[in-house]
Amino acid sequence: MSSLHHARVSSLASAVDELAGLAGELAAALEGGATGEASVALYEAERSLNMAGRAVERAKRSLGQP
Repeated sequence: MSSLHHARVSSLASAVDELAGLAGELAAALEGGATGEASVALYEAERSLNMAGRAVERAKRSLGQP
């Protein structure tokens, strides 16, 4: 596989990880009170993004080294 594909998948993995972290931070900031429902939804998004990140990492490993 080309190194371009590997680099693009690596970039995707980084972006997904960053988004998962952001979702978790926002969820924590919104915990409790009137924003509790938003917090729960963001924690769910964080979990989904973490699963997506693992899938992207599997894809990256399947490409091997560039």
